[in-house]
Amino acid sequence: MADLIPINIVIGDRTYRIKTLPNDEEAIRKTLKTINEKIVEFKTQFAGKDMQDYIAMVLIWYATQAASQPNEQQHKEFTKALEVLEQQLTKHL
Repeated sequence: MADLIPINIVIGDRTYRIKTLPNDEEAIRKTLKTINEKIVEFKTQFAGKDMQDYIAMVLIWYATQAASQPNEQQHKEFTKALEVLEQQLTKHL
C-alpha cells in the first residue's frame, strides 16, 4: 500500500487534517482553492448567511459543475462507440 502523507486543509473557517497520496496533494490543494474562492464569492452575493449555508451552496455548485462535464472515462467510451459505428458504416458502404 502506498504511503499516505498527512496534510492540513482549510474549508471555510475550519481546519481539517487528512491523509492523502503524495501525488494527489496538488489536486486537493487546487480543489480547496476553488472551494474557498466560491465561499467568498457566495458571501459577497448572499450576505447574512452562516458558514454552513455557504458551504452547502458551494457543494451544490460543485456537484452541478461535475455533473455537467463528462468525465474522462465517459469520453473514452463515447469515442470508442463512435469508432465502432464508423467501422460498421465503412463495411456497409
